[in-house]
Amino acid sequence: MKKIGIMGGTFNPIHIGHLTLAERSMEEYGLDEIWLIPTGYSYMKNNSSILSGEERYTMTQLAVADNQKMKCLDIEIKRPGYTYSYETLEQLKERYPAYEFYFIFGSDCLFTVENWKYPERIFKNCKVIAAVRNGACMDEMQRKKLDLEQKFHAKIHLLSFPNLEISSTDLRQRIRMGKSVRYLIPDAVASYIEEKHFYKDEQEKIYENK
Repeated sequence: MKKIGIMGGTFNPIHIGHLTLAERSMEEYGLDEIWLIPTGYSYMKNNSSILSGEERYTMTQLAVADNQKMKCLDIEIKRPGYTYSYETLEQLKERYPAYEFYFIFGSDCLFTVENWKYPERIFKNCKVIAAVRNGACMDEMQRKKLDLEQKFHAKIHLLSFPNLEISSTDLRQRIRMGKSVRYLIPDAVASYIEEKHFYKDEQEKIYENK
């Protein structure tokens, strides 16, 4: 049985924090592969200033092109309407019934996942790896883990993870201000962003009007 890590995210843009978490999860839990899935039209975010799914998918592909154990899927950006994690996991489980899926997310999501659309269907189709960053209270995480496991019959693993102070929002701001993002974004992705003039003021306006 293959063990597959699933990482969803806006990836606007993808950065080394995402990739480090993917690598650490794969190493700690013996995952065979990590599948990164750029979100489609998120019901939980303001989509007005997010690059198109195709562009974010291309950047994610570039980020993992040199790693045979990581790949990028376009199933969410091709799905019409809002994007829901339960649908993605059900689609993957139906397509790959023999695979064991591990849904990877940050500690903040552990405290909000029960408010997502059909959380019981999320936990039914995967195990969860929640990254515990520096500063997160392990006691609170453990209590929440046990609460979710009892409430949803979930299987949750807590992964100790360094607190990398990197966010896509800050990176977009740095790019707008003409500051370097070297060592924060994979070189191939940074080159693509520069080539396309993404995250400049004029580019933001284009996507805001779509």
